[in-house]
Amino acid sequence: MTTPLNILVVEDSQDDADLMLHELSRAGFNPTWKRVKEEAEFLAEIRKQPDIILSDYALPSFTGLRAVKLLRESGLKIPFILVSGTVGEDIAVEAMKYGATDYLLKDRVARLGSAVRRALDEQQLCRQRQRAEDELRESEEKFRQLAENINEIFWMIAPSSRQMLYISPAYEKIWGRSCDSLYQSPQSWFDAVHADDRQRVLEASGAKQERGDYDETYRILRPDGTLRWIRDRAFPVRNREGLIYRIVGTAEDITERFKMEAKFIEAQKMEVVGQLAGGVAHDFNNIIAIIMGYSDLTMDKLPPNDPIRGNLETIRHTAERAAALTRQLLVFSRNQTVQPAVLDLNDEIKEITKMLQRLISEHIIMTIVQGKRLGHIKADSGYLGQLLMNLVVNARDAMPNGGKLTIETGNVTLDACYARTHKGVAAGEYVLLSVSDTGTGMTDEVKARMFDAFFTTKPKGKGTGLGLATCQTIVQESAGHIAVDSEVGKGTTFRIYFPQVEGLLDADARQIQGGPLPRGTETVLVVEDDPSLRHLTRDILQAQGYEVLRASNGLHAMFVAREHKGSPIRLVITDVIMPQMGGKVMAEWLQTTYPDIKILFTSGYTDDAIAGHGVLEAGVDFLPKPYTPAALLCKVREMLDAN
Repeated sequence: MTTPLNILVVEDSQDDADLMLHELSRAGFNPTWKRVKEEAEFLAEIRKQPDIILSDYALPSFTGLRAVKLLRESGLKIPFILVSGTVGEDIAVEAMKYGATDYLLKDRVARLGSAVRRALDEQQLCRQRQRAEDELRESEEKFRQLAENINEIFWMIAPSSRQMLYISPAYEKIWGRSCDSLYQSPQSWFDAVHADDRQRVLEASGAKQERGDYDETYRILRPDGTLRWIRDRAFPVRNREGLIYRIVGTAEDITERFKMEAKFIEAQKMEVVGQLAGGVAHDFNNIIAIIMGYSDLTMDKLPPNDPIRGNLETIRHTAERAAALTRQLLVFSRNQTVQPAVLDLNDEIKEITKMLQRLISEHIIMTIVQGKRLGHIKADSGYLGQLLMNLVVNARDAMPNGGKLTIETGNVTLDACYARTHKGVAAGEYVLLSVSDTGTGMTDEVKARMFDAFFTTKPKGKGTGLGLATCQTIVQESAGHIAVDSEVGKGTTFRIYFPQVEGLLDADARQIQGGPLPRGTETVLVVEDDPSLRHLTRDILQAQGYEVLRASNGLHAMFVAREHKGSPIRLVITDVIMPQMGGKVMAEWLQTTYPDIKILFTSGYTDDAIAGHGVLEAGVDFLPKPYTPAALLCKVREMLDAN
């Protein structure tokens, strides 16, 4: 059954208005609406008192901020939601100060239905509160009947004596103390106020006795040790002579609201981190690829006992750490390019075992117990490696004096009972990855925050606080579930559940771990706008016997292809985003002119940045940066050998 809703839409784009109305219909509303884009139209329509106003921020003749100010000046109490693709936090905060109910970014328009429903609920609550205040002035009995049936605390005092005349039963629920104690000692509520807030609350409470009005937010500590956030408000009640003879008020537990606001701020912070990481990913990945590539090429030319190898290995290892940190930021912010494939978890662990051994110290014993006839999962092989490395590093750091690290796999069934008690989990068949250690374990406080971004218990400079947050993101990307058991002094166990999938294994899903590098004699065209990376790619391919042509962008590549007179170009390795002409447009021209030519796209940009260029579609060959010489050569050989 749909809910009727009369909407005033302040929007100059019909498409955006239609999108909002579609989302509201999908959320269970039956909207009737009027769209305006001029100030005069807006003023005329608000007099008709629609149920809610949805407003863009930037319009040709005025702004959403101006609209909310006009609404406030009109005295009308109509919920107002700012929905914009350009609004910043400073503008949104200012709009909220002027009376806006909420604000949403247009790329989060899917949340509009819940935001509208919340705004309508809040409006209804405000109306109820106003009616309650009117009834207080008419009859203390009506006030009592109402107060005893809502969740907020209603209270009444005599300003002259400060005697508590009435306190609603919600006081016992929120404060955790009896109402009788407050009647006997009117100031006993103050004993629960947090020590850091007491002076401010005391001063405000004293001023309340003189003016009768009061609006303070503070913390209280309940007898059970829990902390609650309270918004406490007072209103004066005057007699016919205008003198205050009662002070009535409400005290509301706003702890959950504070938590939601904290999560919202955290989400905004993560969005900024993602934008920052995405912005530098391309150039940074190019730089890392060059460092790693030339380190590998140089080490291949040195004898095993050459002293310079140690320096190069250190450079290579440092570059890997830089790549891992960039990848970790991108994974957490969901900007990393994802290449899911059907995998065998046992095979993935086997491939990365040597790397995991290098991460732990000699006094830690690592045991791997692989389940038999393991089901298949669908995940990104690189993501799985990142997940395992993060968990192993955490386990290592939890065992500074040594211990046991156990990695175990198996098939499990999560039943409906488990699904009901674990949010977001569907009953079904899963593949379990368990990582256990005998380390220090975690306190309840640490467990409550272990997946928070940038939260770490490690010393400064020893951890980024992104490891477990990244693990959680990786598991979520694979539609999986992560559970943790930990006790101080008894170690920690992480259990990751991946849904089982049908289908054949993707043989090329894993990253190249070693072995002889494949050679070839074919002609390859390298199209890359970064000169150093272009030269590196040429050197890698030429060292293995390939004839290499080079171009700095798409236009240059088309010219090189037309002028080339030697053996036909078999493969083009091209960056996606380049000046003058990008890789996708160039590739389409080349394949039209030379139908047999094959295209390998590469990019250091994030998933979002290159998705619009059509290179992440099924059947398109793509190699993300930074890539190693081995990964490049194996991918080139694979494509050239394919029919």
